Amino acid sequence: MATLAEIRAKLASQENRLGNNQGGGDNAVYAHWNAAEGTTSRLRFLPDSDTKNDFFWVERNMIRLPFNGIKGDVNSKPHIVQVPCIEMWEPNACPILAEVRTWFKDSSLEEMGRKYWKKRSYVFQGFVREAALSEENTPENPIRRFMISPQIFNIVKAALMDPEMEELPTDHERGLDFSIVKTSKGGYTDYNTSKYSRKESALNDQERAAIDSYGLHNLADYLPKRPNETELKVIVEMFEASVDGQAYDPDKFGAYYKPSGFRMAESNASATPAPAPAPVAEATPAESAPAPAPVAETAPEVKEEPAKQESGKRAEDILAMIRSRQATS
Repeated sequence: MATLAEIRAKLASQENRLGNNQGGGDNAVYAHWNAAEGTTSRLRFLPDSDTKNDFFWVERNMIRLPFNGIKGDVNSKPHIVQVPCIEMWEPNACPILAEVRTWFKDSSLEEMGRKYWKKRSYVFQGFVREAALSEENTPENPIRRFMISPQIFNIVKAALMDPEMEELPTDHERGLDFSIVKTSKGGYTDYNTSKYSRKESALNDQERAAIDSYGLHNLADYLPKRPNETELKVIVEMFEASVDGQAYDPDKFGAYYKPSGFRMAESNASATPAPAPAPVAEATPAESAPAPAPVAETAPEVKEEPAKQESGKRAEDILAMIRSRQATS
C-alpha cells in the first residue's frame, strides 16, 4: 500500500483528470444504512491485502436497468437489473455510457440520461468498533466489509487531503477511527456530519489477532466479474429493451443477468430454467443499499443548451438514434 503522501498525490491526480473529462452478499457486509436516524457507527478501516492497490478501497460502478415487469407474467411488478459498468476496468469503454453521454447535450434527455448513468460506491474493510446497528448474526471473522456511498467517500477523501492528518488512518499504531453519522436533510438520509476521530488509537490485541488469524480481504474480489464479449452484447440488448419500456425477458437474459432475488420459477414465460454458462451478476441486498440522496458525480456536467421546441423525445426516438449509430459504426 502507498504512503499517505502518495495517496494524496494520486487523489489529486484523479481529481484533475475528472475535472478535465466531462465525459456477492453475506453478513460480512456491515449495513450501516439500516441504522436508526441520529445514530453513529464507529469504524476502523484497514488496508487492502492487494499491495498493488495504492488505496484502502476499490471503486464499484454499476448501471441500473429498469424493466416494466417480467415477460409472460401479467401480475409482475417493475424490476431493476444491475449490470457492471466497463469503466471499472477501462476508461471510456462502456457502450451504455458512450450512448448516454450524448443525451446530456439535449436538455430534453437529461432526466433519462441520469436514470441510466453509472452509480458509484466504494468497498472498504475494517472493524466495527461501535455498532449503531443491531445485528442478529455477526460473522465469526470480525473484519467486515463496508459499502460506502459517494457522500461518505468524499468526506474520507477530503480528510486524507488535510495536511493536519500526519499518518495513514489505517495505521495499526497511529490510525484513526471513522464515525458514520446518520441524520436526515430535506427528506433524504444525510451523512455529511460523518468524520474521522481527532485522536489516534492503536489496534487492540483482539483486532491484531483477527488480522493474524483471518488475514485481510483482497477488495477486488468483491467487485463483479468483468463481462466477456457475449455478456457485453447481452448488456447492450438489455439496455435497449429497458429504454424501450419492455418487460424483462428471462428466456433471453436469465442465463446472464437478472433482478436481485428473481428466480426462473417466478416467470410464467418458461417452464424450464435457462442454462447458466456464466456467473449471474446479481446484487445482494447489502450491496444494493439505496443511495441516500442525489449526488453531483452521478452524471457528467454539461452546459445548459437552449430549450428545444421538440423537447418531448420518446423512448423510440432514442432507440432510433442508438440503432442509427450502430448501423454507421
